Amino acid sequence: MTASPTDLATLRQKLLVLYAANSSPDTEVVAWSLYDGTSDQTYEAAGEAVPPYATVLDAMRDGWRVIKYPDLRPPSPGQEYDLSYLEFEFVLEKLESIDGKR
Repeated sequence: MTASPTDLATLRQKLLVLYAANSSPDTEVVAWSLYDGTSDQTYEAAGEAVPPYATVLDAMRDGWRVIKYPDLRPPSPGQEYDLSYLEFEFVLEKLESIDGKR
């Protein structure tokens, strides 16, 4: 379904970044952040709180669309057990109406 230009004027993007335990969308979410373009409220990285979804698949079932899937790259030789960042990052979006409010 394609939104008309009039509809797009009242739609704002929300981004949900979910870090999963591995590259599968049905694995446990271990960290997350939310960026909400529908309000003026500022959200901090929310990795310490309980994730809004247990898995990426649960978020998809609730209407979130995956726009970035994690890149799968083998570790460099000798760095197989180094931990430096969360590598299984899924970026999801949802468009929500702001009903003409700004």
